[in-house]
Amino acid sequence: MSASGGTKAIVAALGANLAIAASKFVAFAFSGSSSMLAEGVHSLADSGNQALLLVGGKKAQREATPQHPFGYGRERYIYAFLVSIVLFSVGGMFAIYEGYEKIKHPHEIEHWYWPVGVLVFAIIAESFSFRTAIKESNPLRGDHSWQEFVRRAKAPELPVVLLEDLGALVGLILALGGVGLALATGDGVWDGIGTLCIGVLLIVIALVLAAETKSLLLGEAAGVEEIRKIEAAIVDGDTVTGIIHMRTLHLGPEELLIAAKIAVQHDDTAAEVATAINTAESRIREAVPIARVIYLEPDIYSETEAAKGADREATPGGPTAHGAGH
Repeated sequence: MSASGGTKAIVAALGANLAIAASKFVAFAFSGSSSMLAEGVHSLADSGNQALLLVGGKKAQREATPQHPFGYGRERYIYAFLVSIVLFSVGGMFAIYEGYEKIKHPHEIEHWYWPVGVLVFAIIAESFSFRTAIKESNPLRGDHSWQEFVRRAKAPELPVVLLEDLGALVGLILALGGVGLALATGDGVWDGIGTLCIGVLLIVIALVLAAETKSLLLGEAAGVEEIRKIEAAIVDGDTVTGIIHMRTLHLGPEELLIAAKIAVQHDDTAAEVATAINTAESRIREAVPIARVIYLEPDIYSETEAAKGADREATPGGPTAHGAGH
């Protein structure tokens, strides 16, 4: 994900949510609708979440230090995980509490035109924000489905904004339905039911975000396409004849660590091997620009060692996971 693309989507969502939050709180003050209060808190929480993503992106740009030699790229994952916690606690749990209270102690909605007007305005504003997030995500999504994009994206910002905006739009529709039914029946319980549904929706989205960002925090390997490019770039068929085994790890959304044991000819000189390694590193960086840290260890591929077992760490001459060592 380009930093500019993610930032553009975040700023668009932040501006929309601040305006929407203010209008929802005004509507709540005039109407007493619990759906409007829950939606106002939801938009305020979303605004805070977008601010967290911007802070995380800024902190991730810091230079590496002796204490953190691989840099601070994972700051973006940490702040994205905080977003899921805020969305779960401030957004989801508060809405469920408000919905329960409104169902238990219902009252009619006053000045109905305030909540209805604000909800219509909010749907329009959120639609523009959602459209921006989709537009920024499409070049990165490629041929993948939206579900695959959210699950496979290494940069957390766009998936977070997409899910937040989607949740906001669905929540607004639920709120509009709850308010509409409360007005049509004269029973405020429907407003509480709409609020309760909003809370459940936010908790589900928060759990999805937490699961995805947790995986990124634990450390994910490069994508399948990137691994294929790296393997093709390493092997030159001359000095480097194959890959015995390889590991990749995202240090951040746009920083990749590569460690590989490569097979070289048994009669190559140290100078030839060193030159081949340097050349292979250049080919890797050209093929996969986010490859920032590369460690290549030369070894002699051995069919005998490879036959000892499938554990590539315990077997020095073992094959790579993709069979490139053969």
